[in-house]
Amino acid sequence: MAKKAAGTPTKTKGAKPTQTVDGVLEQLKALGNEATRKQNAKWAYGGIQSGATQFGVKHGDIRMLAKTIGPDHALALSLWDTRNVDAQLLACLLMKPEMLSAADVDRLVRSITFAHVADWLHTNAIKEHPDKEALRQQWMTADNCWSARAGWGITSGRVAKSPEGLDLPALLDRIEAEMGSAAPAVQWTMNSTLAAIGINHPKLRKRAIAIGEKLGVYRDYPCSKGCTSPFAPIWINEMVKRQG
Repeated sequence: MAKKAAGTPTKTKGAKPTQTVDGVLEQLKALGNEATRKQNAKWAYGGIQSGATQFGVKHGDIRMLAKTIGPDHALALSLWDTRNVDAQLLACLLMKPEMLSAADVDRLVRSITFAHVADWLHTNAIKEHPDKEALRQQWMTADNCWSARAGWGITSGRVAKSPEGLDLPALLDRIEAEMGSAAPAVQWTMNSTLAAIGINHPKLRKRAIAIGEKLGVYRDYPCSKGCTSPFAPIWINEMVKRQG
């Protein structure tokens, strides 16, 4: 009888095969392509940061692989620790957020090296985490750019859906003073907060638009036909128009 190759997942009848980190990395490597690697390398915020690796797997292929594997929290954390961004994107889909403590989430956020990973972690683990408000307050004064990005990301969601308790004029003060010189990774979610204030709070709309015009962040951002510019004045006016 032939021996099973190293890294090959084991399987019991009626169950999904048990995946290993090495085995998953081999699958991701096989899915990688040069075009995606080049696109990732030149992505906003400086591409993939030093110390991380990539295979260049399309997001759709990562989602399909996640469905094949199924939720596996231990595997997800092990994949995250490889510092391969494709493995970390996959980990975001495999982890069980309810099994993450606030300290776990903070560790994951601080180790991010790529914007897409930050966004997937936010969508799949952070925005519904029971400790997200405590983390938001902690991250809003963090010196780590990915923590600050996450803090402003949660704030943007609160501005739109549950603004009670937020000092919106004070947030506009911070954005006006800090966004122009903020790290590019942080600018994105600060700008989202600025737009959320302008879209959802009519009394502050004029000031939000004025701040956007003054700072000019994303004024010349390239947009595909049919997409709304992230430049806050355009974004705000377009969303308000749709509300009407």
